[in-house]
Amino acid sequence: MDIYKVRNFGDAVEGNRYPGRGIVVGQSCDGTKAVIAYFIMGRSVNSRNRVFVEKDGAVYTEPFDVSKLEDPSLIIYAAVRSFENHLIVTNGDQTDTVYEGLAAGKSFFEALESRCFEPDAPNFTPRISAEAVFDNDGSFKYRMSILKSADAEGSECNRYGFNYAPLPGTGHFIHTYECDGNPLPTFQGEPERVRIPDSIDEFTEEIWNSLDSENKVSLYVKYTDLKTGEAEARLVNKHGC
Repeated sequence: MDIYKVRNFGDAVEGNRYPGRGIVVGQSCDGTKAVIAYFIMGRSVNSRNRVFVEKDGAVYTEPFDVSKLEDPSLIIYAAVRSFENHLIVTNGDQTDTVYEGLAAGKSFFEALESRCFEPDAPNFTPRISAEAVFDNDGSFKYRMSILKSADAEGSECNRYGFNYAPLPGTGHFIHTYECDGNPLPTFQGEPERVRIPDSIDEFTEEIWNSLDSENKVSLYVKYTDLKTGEAEARLVNKHGC
């Protein structure tokens, strides 16, 4: 087994109908761009009734049809925010927790100490989070976190953190669930290594086309030039708005 193998994103999710929500962070093949991607999926009407919307440099989940919105507590949130030279992406309202923690002088991991997995028994959906930190010399680093239940009863929270040195063409991919199931089985192990191409359109299409057509909901991809700081983003919603 090659533990350093970098797979195409499509190979990483092949045959998996429901990885849930997923984050990819890494560097383009030519080494010039920092890359983040975030997607959401849904099985219920409530979860599928969502779109990504960009507002004031942040990305939010919003209901597509407000009349069909049920419980918004775990599905409506800011998914992507920036604080100074930190780009934050998470699968829940812990995006705000990290933002407020950084503003108070805490680190990414320290800010997440106040949070745990989602209170949605029996799934106890993990909270997955990441940040990319940009330096003035044109370099960056990134971190990822997963907070998940220690047992089937949700009695304790286990916290896992990962620090990464960027490698050209390599990203790390973490998602909430191993696969479909009832209850949904929590993601296991370290974030997976996936290839990141130079083209934002190529990567956006690869991710979107690789996700299960019935369950995929929305996708956001952002490439940031490490020299100029200029960013390019793509947003895809199944509902097409």
